[in-house]
Amino acid sequence: MGRPPRHDADRLLDAAVALAAEAGPRGVTMAAVARAAGAPSGSVYHRFPDRPALLSALWLRAVTRFQAGFFAAVEAPPLDAAVAAARHVVEWCRENPAEAAVLLAGPGAYGLAEWPGEARERLAEANAQVDEALTRLAQRLGRSGAAGRSRVVLAVVDLPHAVVRRHLGRGSPIPDLEVGTVTGAVRELLAG
Repeated sequence: MGRPPRHDADRLLDAAVALAAEAGPRGVTMAAVARAAGAPSGSVYHRFPDRPALLSALWLRAVTRFQAGFFAAVEAPPLDAAVAAARHVVEWCRENPAEAAVLLAGPGAYGLAEWPGEARERLAEANAQVDEALTRLAQRLGRSGAAGRSRVVLAVVDLPHAVVRRHLGRGSPIPDLEVGTVTGAVRELLAG
């Protein structure tokens, strides 16, 4: 039985997240990740053949981690699901500010146009799953049609993201009170 790798993909991606938080997407290079992880550059290239593969893995890991809680939240009874999903956005970003900054920058900032085809497909699938979850939630709330879905997206996606962006965009932590602010606003927006 072989020994486990000292520099596995998650450890390298953790280093990449830290670099992105410090210097933005441009700071995430193969050499910088190797230095930050204390790994030989060959370890980085062994796991990620090039920078687009590294950047896509970084972004997709962050979005997958975020979406796991989001999908769990939208399974509750309808109004509770909307509130829980919005709450998840704020709480997850409070607890994971570096990964939240990656997501807020968007995949385009992480070289989406150069991503491997498989990574672009994974992103499209992830986006489709969110769209489907939001459409189902809107239907469960009795808000079918474009206007109803738009209201749900405003409450569950746009509102919490605006709060997160306001704080993380200026480099400050998200205050705990924002969780209550967002959940109260979502409940008022969708209860009527």
